[in-house]
Amino acid sequence: MLIKNLCIPKINLTTITEDATLKETLDILEKDGYRCVPVLDNKGEKFIGNIYKMHIYRHAANGGNLSDNVTSLIKNKTKHIGINSSFFEVFFTIKELPYIAVLNEQGDFYGILTHGKLLGVLQDAWNIDSGSYVLTIATGEVPGSLTKITKIIDKHTTIASLITMDSQVEDYIRRVLVTLPAGITEAEKDTIVANLERKGLRVIEVEHLKLKK
Repeated sequence: MLIKNLCIPKINLTTITEDATLKETLDILEKDGYRCVPVLDNKGEKFIGNIYKMHIYRHAANGGNLSDNVTSLIKNKTKHIGINSSFFEVFFTIKELPYIAVLNEQGDFYGILTHGKLLGVLQDAWNIDSGSYVLTIATGEVPGSLTKITKIIDKHTTIASLITMDSQVEDYIRRVLVTLPAGITEAEKDTIVANLERKGLRVIEVEHLKLKK
């Protein structure tokens, strides 16, 4: 995953330095319309954390002084990734954050990767824009299940994308989501589904991607 190509570089961001007051920070947040921004050291190199508009408002509502230093309300101090981090590290670090700070090889602040960009990567991997149908197939932990699925589908068409998902609560263990390429007709889809089920593979859901748009 080329994070460098996905993130917004520092030069294009609004940032706050650690010597700013809460009042100065709030003025910038309100002017630019952001709910949070990165806080950097006074050299503009090291990531200190994030400052959220709501925390400043709460501080003021509770009688706090807006002349206090911005570092008094900093959050997400350890929420950052390296520019060469893996997809899974990014995915599990960003979670509920609006963005994740990205550091370069020297540990300096490079930019941010937003939640929206990450979702865009997942959408591209799923081939939502170019696919036709997504088949959700339930399988157990049986060796060869994935091979069986791909062989059956390959007899009719190519596979646009394939994702496996574990389930902890259903009566089956694994779900395989197969995206069929654009141009597949409903009749062709029905034939593929019938052949999968004939081989003992349970197709539990069929999504028509074009109807989602």
